[in-house]
Amino acid sequence: MSRPVTLFTGQWADLPLDDMARKGREFGYDGLELACWGDHFNVSEAVNDDGYTEAKREQLDRHDLQCLAISGHLVGQAVCDTIDSRHKSILPEHVWGDGNPNGVNKRAAEEMKNTARAAQRFGVEVVNGFTGSGIWPYLYSFPPVPESTIEAGFAEFAARWNPILDVFGECGVRFALEVHPTEIAFDIYTAHRALEAVGHREEFGFNFDPSHLIWQGVDPVEFIREFPDRIYHVHVKDAIVTLNGRSGILSSHLNFGDSRRGWDFRSPGRGGVNFEEIIRALNDINYAGPLSVEWEDARMNREHGAREACEFVKKLDFAPSNVAFDAAFADS
Repeated sequence: MSRPVTLFTGQWADLPLDDMARKGREFGYDGLELACWGDHFNVSEAVNDDGYTEAKREQLDRHDLQCLAISGHLVGQAVCDTIDSRHKSILPEHVWGDGNPNGVNKRAAEEMKNTARAAQRFGVEVVNGFTGSGIWPYLYSFPPVPESTIEAGFAEFAARWNPILDVFGECGVRFALEVHPTEIAFDIYTAHRALEAVGHREEFGFNFDPSHLIWQGVDPVEFIREFPDRIYHVHVKDAIVTLNGRSGILSSHLNFGDSRRGWDFRSPGRGGVNFEEIIRALNDINYAGPLSVEWEDARMNREHGAREACEFVKKLDFAPSNVAFDAAFADS
């Protein structure tokens, strides 16, 4: 088994896709996970222009690159979030519109339905993304948060996402939530609740990303073992906890890249994630999809980091054994 090693383009959306594809091939990647923003993949054009997805494939083919997943993270965030001015910077103009919160939620939901249709046209079976969450602000229960408020939040998530997932089902495409702070699911327990809320429907699973689990104190390997049939895609991303008695795990309102933070993202292999055990766990559940590097390290040059990350992942990955190591000693 040789899993494709791909590069998520979300952190490179300032570059035209032709430039990004050239760099991706030079770095050694087998493919790109295209972000649905910047020049990389436009959902509206994909569903309205019959030649758009074919042209995108031709762009990638020129650089001998695959695309096995696309990313709808930004618009997906606006489906369940309580919308405020921050969302304007991450949304397409036609989704933001006049900024009326209810309208933004509804337009984001329609865009996610179109993302499933665009993926189908493009020949991609997985859309990675966020869901947003109306109850994330209640994480710390003061003023006290009644359980009924949390239950209502999961019910609202299901009410907004089930119609979207209906379209995913019609298109034969799966939605992979990146379990992540600010989403409806951010750890193992909330991932279970999210699955229960949508009736464990097959269209809904997870984009496994260990970097968002480790700093919370959640063992990423335990997540894989807990949801072996729901790991639809994998991000290779690292993080490190740097608590020193002055900083806290909530990061002190210090932005990424600030050395005073209690945790931060690191280039793969340079943080605290045990990728060796992750590969073994992925082998155990027979995951054969891409290993997609989501490169984020605010204190490292991204081209150096992306090239190094590709080499790291290709060296790290291995196929499981198809024979017991002591088979030679078994009775004939």
